[in-house]
Amino acid sequence: MLTVTSANVNGLRAAAKKGFVEWLADTSADVLCLQEVRAEPQQLPEGVRAPEGWHVVHAPAAAKGRAGVSLYTRREPDRVRIGFGSAEFDTSGRYVEADLPGVTVASLYLPSGEVGTARQDEKVRFMAEFLVYLKNLRERAAADGREVVVCGDWNIAHQQADLKNWRANQKSSGFLPEERAWLSRVLDTADGGYVDVVRSLHPDVVGPYSWWSYRGRAFDNDSGWRIDLAVATPGLAAKAVKGFVERAASHEERWSDHAPVTVVFDM
Repeated sequence: MLTVTSANVNGLRAAAKKGFVEWLADTSADVLCLQEVRAEPQQLPEGVRAPEGWHVVHAPAAAKGRAGVSLYTRREPDRVRIGFGSAEFDTSGRYVEADLPGVTVASLYLPSGEVGTARQDEKVRFMAEFLVYLKNLRERAAADGREVVVCGDWNIAHQQADLKNWRANQKSSGFLPEERAWLSRVLDTADGGYVDVVRSLHPDVVGPYSWWSYRGRAFDNDSGWRIDLAVATPGLAAKAVKGFVERAASHEERWSDHAPVTVVFDM
């Protein structure tokens, strides 16, 4: 079995003080993909920066206090890559991947965007470059007899079932028609060629949501978005036996505005 968990920690130093350390000690994941770490490795507590029993790769952003992705693996990776060959984005703390036996696992933090601003333009540029890379990654992996899973905060709700208030968000970044069309390309067998693993396991359910705003009572009302995805090559997706959101029992017990998303593959 291979268990992969993805979590946007909304600042790892803050999460460590709210329960992440205890969660990490209890997790049965073989691989942990973190996003929005927002810290240099030396700024993290030792038990978070390099916990016993884990091999860790941190990819902080050049812009201090922003973005940042990390990969924690139980076994030492055969190869690690930070960035995806982008002159603009390779130092932005948004992508890191590692090769394990038979599978490449990646942590992704896709830009969040904001309609009508430079942030949305940045998101569009990232998506254009990243789709090309995803296709090349799939093709290279297939040539090597490998599978791929890219986990992380994709910052796009693909379908109406992926966010509670979809009617009110049709002009909001994260649910724009062009963003959803791009994710459809990622998941098109004739284009990107990947599979949304949790949706493939739960095709007819609303959610399960993985992010809830801290504003109002979004968490208590389960008014959330499903934007944290495990996107895998078809061969690996076919081996998925479980996919679920580790939703906290209460608002007070959350250590991030996102919840961990876990997928289990029968290898």
